[in-house]
Amino acid sequence: MIIWLASYPKSGNTLVRSMLSAYFFSKDGICNFDIVKNIKHFPTLELFEKLNIDPNKNNEIIRNYIKVQNAINDKNSIQFMKTHSYLFNFDNKYPFTNLDISLGVIYIVRDPRNVVSSLAKFESKTDEETVNLLTQNLTLGGYLKSSLEHERTTTYVGTWGNNYNSWKSFKEVNKYLLIKYEDLILEREKIFLKILEFIYQLNGSKFQINEKKFKNVIKTTEFKYLQNLEIKQGFEEARKDKKNSEKIPFFNLGPKRDWRKSIDKKIREKIEKIFEREMKELGYL
Repeated sequence: MIIWLASYPKSGNTLVRSMLSAYFFSKDGICNFDIVKNIKHFPTLELFEKLNIDPNKNNEIIRNYIKVQNAINDKNSIQFMKTHSYLFNFDNKYPFTNLDISLGVIYIVRDPRNVVSSLAKFESKTDEETVNLLTQNLTLGGYLKSSLEHERTTTYVGTWGNNYNSWKSFKEVNKYLLIKYEDLILEREKIFLKILEFIYQLNGSKFQINEKKFKNVIKTTEFKYLQNLEIKQGFEEARKDKKNSEKIPFFNLGPKRDWRKSIDKKIREKIEKIFEREMKELGYL
């Protein structure tokens, strides 16, 4: 059964993915980028190509989300899957996923005022251009010739608000855990323990923590550690700046990013007006 790691881009999904990969897919809990590959992106085009689904037809891709998930789903074990998609239902016939396949969701959210400057850097756009991505229906990928597998298919991200709101439907069946990026940074051990407890609860198994692994995960997924690891080894999800072709660090500022210093007042006010309800609900306002 699939447990989704869902989020809007640049909200901490890769950090949670790194922590879970190190804990569940290593012997010692020490994180490295090869281990992180154990948790794959969805939708990823190679999964559809294996079932002879035409990669050039986006509607055909969407219509076969459930078919592909059924093909990779192992009902006897937990499978983690990362996505930036919002939880939509195409033509009211083709849902992104369903409860026969999905065990639950861990939704990671970040203050949208910090998402703007982080995503702007990553996408080589201005803050003004990026705030429009957050407030309009964003799509990512769709580059069939990309060397990055997860960029070859289109991901329907939606707005920051509808991405966050859509996944709350899992809350109605007690299969939803909300994680704020800010809490994960400030209280890493407490929040990661909460994530592990949620996973074991979903699986209906007794929770027993591996203390050695847990400590190593906390140590080797600190932002500075991952930043240094990227400098030494590179990280395949990093991009090049579209203006000067220089490599953009994936792990750039992280917890040091502060919207109070990094974005213009008009941009901040626009975000706060459009997403006022969600930001108040999350305690960002």
